[in-house]
Amino acid sequence: MLAQQRRQAILERVRRNGAARVADLVRELGVSDMTIRRDLEVLAERGLVEKVHGGATTAGSGSTEEPGFAAKSVRQQAEKEAIARRAAELVRPGSAVALSAGTTTWTLAHHLVDVPELTVITNSLRVADVFHRAGRPDQTVVLTGGVRTPSDALVGPIAAAAVRSLNVDTLMLGVHGMNARAGFTTPNLLEAETDRELVAAAQRLVVLADHTKWGTVGISTIAELGEAQVLISDTGLPQEARTELSGQVGTLLLAEPAGASTAVAR
Repeated sequence: MLAQQRRQAILERVRRNGAARVADLVRELGVSDMTIRRDLEVLAERGLVEKVHGGATTAGSGSTEEPGFAAKSVRQQAEKEAIARRAAELVRPGSAVALSAGTTTWTLAHHLVDVPELTVITNSLRVADVFHRAGRPDQTVVLTGGVRTPSDALVGPIAAAAVRSLNVDTLMLGVHGMNARAGFTTPNLLEAETDRELVAAAQRLVVLADHTKWGTVGISTIAELGEAQVLISDTGLPQEARTELSGQVGTLLLAEPAGASTAVAR
């Protein structure tokens, strides 16, 4: 296969799935890791894809653009893992916790399967599957109904009605973006509605957002910055964002990819 044909095949895969991993492309196209990385570099220089750690995603971003789960799962993996580990420390055995849809909350779910007697409410098919596969008889998982989004969230009137009748100790909320003016946002109007119901159902709101979410604005606001009792981000968060967030959220926690974290309290 010629380089041009190979790059076209890579581009088609990225556009079809929203993302592609280097390891998968190496296996499918039968070339070296270095060759794939060079191809991705060429495509990125042309503005056709966006290079991320371990692969590439579709290029371009807007307030209504909603990447699929596969596209988001290859972004900031180390940061999401560190954030998830820190968030898991806030969950006590026997509590009721809600997890919104998203790849960071999905990462968190893998750490919560070891928490005994946990009740989990989620509108994420991916999150529910993590607990289903763990098969712990002492954990209860409630999955809302609803219409499926590209990020595998269940949203709409059915999901909102299901959440509206519940009360939880803590909501772990993943977001598309955060901004001083717009607050915590999403590009999906129906998902915003469902997430707002989750916020209303929780005694404590914990937002999970890596540093790349700062300055990104989705079309619909889920909650104002000041509504979050805790925000967990990572040490890549710029200083101006730290200053702004420390003045609005209850507690700002910054997790390092190695697993350590630093708290900045208001």
